[in-house]
Amino acid sequence: MDTQTEAVVATEEGPDDWIYLSDPDVTTDELEAVVMTLRGNQLSAGPQVTEFEKAMAAYVGRQHAAAVGSGTLGLCLALKVLGIGAGDEVITSAYAWHQIAHAITIVGATPILADIDYWSGCVDAAKAADKIGPRTKAILASNVNGHPADWQALRELADKHGLKLIEDSTEAIGSRYQGKLTGSFGDVAIFDFSQPSALCCGQGGMVLTDDPAIASELGYLRERRISDRSSVSVGSRVPWQASMSDLDAAMGLAQLKRIDEILMKRKQVEAAYHKEMQSFEGIKPPYLADNIDEVHWMLYKIHLGKRFTGSARNQIIEDMDANSVECAIYCVPLHQQFHYQQSGWHRGLLPNTERIADRSLTLPFHTHLDDDEVKYIVKTLKDASLNIGAGAAIY
Repeated sequence: MDTQTEAVVATEEGPDDWIYLSDPDVTTDELEAVVMTLRGNQLSAGPQVTEFEKAMAAYVGRQHAAAVGSGTLGLCLALKVLGIGAGDEVITSAYAWHQIAHAITIVGATPILADIDYWSGCVDAAKAADKIGPRTKAILASNVNGHPADWQALRELADKHGLKLIEDSTEAIGSRYQGKLTGSFGDVAIFDFSQPSALCCGQGGMVLTDDPAIASELGYLRERRISDRSSVSVGSRVPWQASMSDLDAAMGLAQLKRIDEILMKRKQVEAAYHKEMQSFEGIKPPYLADNIDEVHWMLYKIHLGKRFTGSARNQIIEDMDANSVECAIYCVPLHQQFHYQQSGWHRGLLPNTERIADRSLTLPFHTHLDDDEVKYIVKTLKDASLNIGAGAAIY
């Protein structure tokens, strides 16, 4: 266990301290990088931002990268650059990390929600096709909890209808589809580096693309720098001032240099979970679709059996909380949230989304968990599932 993190030791009676849902893997490498930046003369939009952009583009295999203040801001800028705004529609899923999809609404466009593939949790290309209309300008698909979407089918669909394809890879750093890393597949791809991402630098995100025109426009819209004051472009665009700070970039760059190590340690925790879950009757094992080479989960997500309702799942979370284990609902679907219900969305429209969302539960998942803690978490989960009176988790 990292010396910078207070140990949480599980015993037969329970943990000595709270077991957090996520806990960033921070070492002296990150600390030294931040201190060195603090000793420099530039904390905003400085050399660390540029280096992080170059390193992230090289890691994923894209030509250009723009570091931004968050994944949400990144998608807002990308939509603006793609000319998408009021009166336009973007097809997306109700089941994902919502901070990204909210950007569609923020720029004035309309999100059109398509149902998901039951197994992967990602937007179903066939169901997305049914939602295409005369105002559709783009498809935003997410690599849900680390599992890549069906990018081949989505690309064929986007090209057939002349739509932009946007990849939300905020949950999936390191995952691979058809031999390529996530972040490789959209006309633009979005990453976010806040918790519980495996690469966590506090706040920040990245927009990746291979299109130099998109990259240039992202640079203009993201911020106005001192070097731009004498440029003929001054005043031609209203910038968002949405850049990442050099402190966040320094930490992100240090994390990226260690990303293989971080992902390997998370795989070890995943293996411990899999071992303990074998004796938990009815828990649906993690699913890997065809053409998926590797998945790095953002959180350890499980699906409870059919006997469990959404309210029973919530009771389990409360029971886990009472036993010092932080758990969470993975997703409250967008069409069940108040803002989107004002636009006519409601429960009953997306059956696969509702079926999965009602019974999905995320457990603590980070590099600081040891085997004893994982055993305690799973045992507590088993006890909680019986305590609510639903019986064994039969699928």
